Amino acid sequence: MRWFFSCFFTINFQFLQNRLEQRNPWQANITYDIVYHQIYRGLSIIKIMIELDQTNIPKHVAIIMDGNGRWAKQKNKMRIFGHTNGVTAVRKAVAYARQIGVEVLTLYAFSSENWSRPEQEISALMSLFMQALDREVKKLHKNNICLKIIGDVSRFSETLQEKIKKAENLTEKNTALTLNIAANYGGCWDIIQAAKQIAEKVKKEEMSVSDINNSTFQHHLATQNAPPVDLLIRTSGEQRISNFLLWQIAYAELYFSDVLWPDFNQLEFNHAIASYQQRHRRFGGTE
Repeated sequence: MRWFFSCFFTINFQFLQNRLEQRNPWQANITYDIVYHQIYRGLSIIKIMIELDQTNIPKHVAIIMDGNGRWAKQKNKMRIFGHTNGVTAVRKAVAYARQIGVEVLTLYAFSSENWSRPEQEISALMSLFMQALDREVKKLHKNNICLKIIGDVSRFSETLQEKIKKAENLTEKNTALTLNIAANYGGCWDIIQAAKQIAEKVKKEEMSVSDINNSTFQHHLATQNAPPVDLLIRTSGEQRISNFLLWQIAYAELYFSDVLWPDFNQLEFNHAIASYQQRHRRFGGTE
């Protein structure tokens, strides 16, 4: 029966695409981009990858990786089990971002508010962070990916700070993708620390008040010269920003996914990008 439905899906979808191409090739591409077929197998649904417009790939994608704890709870496991499996989702997201030509991918790994979590969970997260740096950095470097840790790293252990420094130094000249990991990061903190940097330079007469504008302020943010965020994705069904990149997301398109982070894969990422490509971005202007 499954074989029958699979064949039925393939034949009918190809027929639909051919008919659309005969009528209007451009419209066929648009339809193919926004339509996915569903086959019901009991309660499951099969989705297909959506063909993307390569001329409209967001330069900067940011993701709030939410749902690790709930994912683990659903499986009657401890929360750290969800965080560990979340690393696999990070690998998939990074690989797909590089594949489709995203320039900057910023992932919200640990907020400045997360220190309020149980000490056992924080300790496990710090250990996982160090393990991930040990295991993943060489792979990132091999794939020409530049790694940056953005946030107040001074609160981390000296050992972790040293690993961060080595990882950033190793990958700093890579150009295929910039991967920002936001750790001990908060959007309010970012704006305040940028303001302090600028105030100190004005005080030392290294710059004047008249030099302060959007561009100079952005340069002093943790993301520095990265382009503004084009697409912000949040997993797990929650619909809030949670103090993430408050300045950088001023005109970002927002995409909320019901998928818990450990289940977020290339297919879900693909559908988020496809949704972005259907938006009409006016940046405060008219139609």
